[in-house]
Amino acid sequence: MFKRHDSKLDRQAGTIRVLLADDHELVRAGVRALLEKVEHVKVAGEVGDGLEVLEFLRRDNPDVLLLDISMPRLNGMEAPGRITREFPSVRVIVLSVHQNSEYLWQAINAGAAGYLLKRASADELERALETILQGRFYLSSELAPLAKQLPMVPVAGLRCKALEALTDRQREILQLIAEGETTKGIALLLKISAKTVEYHRAQLMERLNIFDLAGLVRFALRTGVVADGA
Repeated sequence: MFKRHDSKLDRQAGTIRVLLADDHELVRAGVRALLEKVEHVKVAGEVGDGLEVLEFLRRDNPDVLLLDISMPRLNGMEAPGRITREFPSVRVIVLSVHQNSEYLWQAINAGAAGYLLKRASADELERALETILQGRFYLSSELAPLAKQLPMVPVAGLRCKALEALTDRQREILQLIAEGETTKGIALLLKISAKTVEYHRAQLMERLNIFDLAGLVRFALRTGVVADGA
């Protein structure tokens, strides 16, 4: 479950409340240490997977979400678009180790407000927070040359039309299937009935024209719903 820190927001002091989402505790500890060096920033909480992000946001209202690009149970490519629809006041910065235009373009298309490499300094993290809260997109300084490439990113870098045709719930279930969850396990995680899981699975299979679990897993890997070897 998520770990909550100080939840009091001092608006007069201009405090920025940040939710930190990464499935590796050591990574969270490192990013938290950087955030603690930034004035007027508080870590509102920490979560270890994508569903916990949604659970936290339904209970709290941080200003910024720092989101690992490879989160289990609703990854960093799926989450920004859903979060910006359901929680429009939350700004999302994707944290990544990937330095290529395809991942960057996917993050932009998903609705992220920034793309920051995990090895960023405290100073750069502060700049990123300031930039996105001013309504501008922040790109990690090391990746500045990629900005010129974005208009030329091949179609493979864009989100698959078939994936776009799925509902949020269907994409959740697709990722959980690809991560090896059973129907019963998915039902427990999403707090819905097993019959509802089976219904959504049948619907996504029909929309994707894929009618076996192995095919769904291959599709999830090809489109970045789950990371190969993650």
